Amino acid sequence: MTAGTATGSGTGILGPGRSVETEAARRITELETALGDPWDPANPYGHRAVLEADDRAELPDESVRLLHTLGLGAEFVPERLGGRFERVDVLARMLRPVFRRDPSLGVGFGAGSFLAAVSVWAAGTEAQQRRTADLLLAGGRVAVAYRDLAHGNAFLRDEFSLSDEDGGLRLDGAKRVIVNAEHAAALVVFCRTDDRPGSRSHSAVLLERSALPADRVRDLDRFPTVGLRGCSMSGLAFTDCPVPREALLGDWGDGVRIALSSFQLTRSVLPSMVLAGVDTALRTALRFALDRGVHGRPVLRNPQARASLAGAFTDLLVSDALALTSTRAVHLYPEATGVYAAATKYLLPILLSDTVYDLSVLLGSSLYERSGAYGIFQKQVRDLPITSLGHSGTAACQSTVIPRLPVLAEYAWTAGGAPDPALFRLRDDLPALDTGRLGSVGAEDPLLAELADLAAGSAAVAGAGEYREVLETLVRTLAAELHELRAAALALAGRRRDDLADPRSYALMDRYALLLAAASALGVWRHQRGGPDAFLARPAWVVLALLRICRRLGLGLPGRPAPAAEGEVLEELLRRHRCGGSFDLYDDPIAAAPVD
Repeated sequence: MTAGTATGSGTGILGPGRSVETEAARRITELETALGDPWDPANPYGHRAVLEADDRAELPDESVRLLHTLGLGAEFVPERLGGRFERVDVLARMLRPVFRRDPSLGVGFGAGSFLAAVSVWAAGTEAQQRRTADLLLAGGRVAVAYRDLAHGNAFLRDEFSLSDEDGGLRLDGAKRVIVNAEHAAALVVFCRTDDRPGSRSHSAVLLERSALPADRVRDLDRFPTVGLRGCSMSGLAFTDCPVPREALLGDWGDGVRIALSSFQLTRSVLPSMVLAGVDTALRTALRFALDRGVHGRPVLRNPQARASLAGAFTDLLVSDALALTSTRAVHLYPEATGVYAAATKYLLPILLSDTVYDLSVLLGSSLYERSGAYGIFQKQVRDLPITSLGHSGTAACQSTVIPRLPVLAEYAWTAGGAPDPALFRLRDDLPALDTGRLGSVGAEDPLLAELADLAAGSAAVAGAGEYREVLETLVRTLAAELHELRAAALALAGRRRDDLADPRSYALMDRYALLLAAASALGVWRHQRGGPDAFLARPAWVVLALLRICRRLGLGLPGRPAPAAEGEVLEELLRRHRCGGSFDLYDDPIAAAPVD
């Protein structure tokens, strides 16, 4: 496929009997195959080329050209505009082969443009959407500069202002860190338009760089970072720059609403993509442990190493389960999506960072290698914190979720009825995405309804076999934690928003996010039974997942079922390693050569 044919192939028209999942699997396989075995030193898209480009603080040129040729930009464009974007969970999965090799490439060539384009899909006019779609389909890039409060990260705190004068709109200000600012053909810029506080204080504009007067726009120096070194992060400064009125996205003062609407997608999609980099970290640590052993012992005879590998694999599955439900909820439960996306963006960096740290112990001093067979691990260690920071840090996610907890505690957590099973099924089709409903807020919490439903009846865990007793105990333990969380959340009712920024509220956020992860894992296990994913339908992984979540919650643990579950999970990890399967929920084929 060439860039010229990408538009035609992205119409989304499927052949007889072709489902969205069938087409997605085909495109993922095509991309994975084209990128090839990353451990092959002769592969121009492999780890060696990625590490060499990282040393130069550049994206790997050959990989950029390949993604352009494959028409990757069509994945970010809605089907009705000639692209291939239909389902949020599929989009996240499509970028995993790229993030598995190089997060800088994933952000710089892919996700960065999607983060910007979402605002256009949510609030743009038909003409604005068409121009943006044509740009992406042709292989161009779009950048976004969010308002200050969307970040909560000190080194990003700059802002633009937009004024409406007799002569028209005028843009002023500077921002030092904008992903792809120097490469983007178009920019989505969030600007302060009212000095008074409140939700109507900002507006958003869509700017085409070529249409701006050169003497009113200045490129700022590149901002150096430890991670994502190849990803261009520079800035822009505007001085009394004229902006056409038709550049306004939505209405004057709609900036906060547009940003919050876009966050309902981006806060869950980006972590779902990023976890593929931890897949590579786990695969690298496993290769090292199998090749060299751990502390002088073969890895399979080292209990600590076995526990670390099985635990890392389990944490990846749990992270993917939460990412899956968050991205599928956009289609099924849009009013719950804002809270779920923020919780995903909050929790996954914590889980994945801890996972990478645990794996780093297995590599010992080889952790510091910057080249060779294991050098890619060190790059993933450096890249993960930056990709996790992104456009929405911890404080911003907390400020989204914590004020909603009293409402959810009162109206959602005691409501009966299990959610739609499609929320947890990996490959089921979904209703069409309704961007008009983004930004809506309700009192639904279908994930914790799943936990409550499981706790209400033992029949729900009847398929757990030898693990039934321990699984029932774990579910009851988590249900009791939900009961205590509800009481604590109800106590927040009536408090001013500013008063919620304290350690007790932050602890509630942590507990709530972990319960969402537990409910997601339980739902995925429960609703895969009888389906094609045999390992996910077995209980060992979910038992180990819930044990690890209970430890994080500081809850008492029942018995000692971990060794048996740990052995089954480790066996599956080794099988995927030998056969070339991804370490996420999907077990997608990867291009790495099979291991004997």
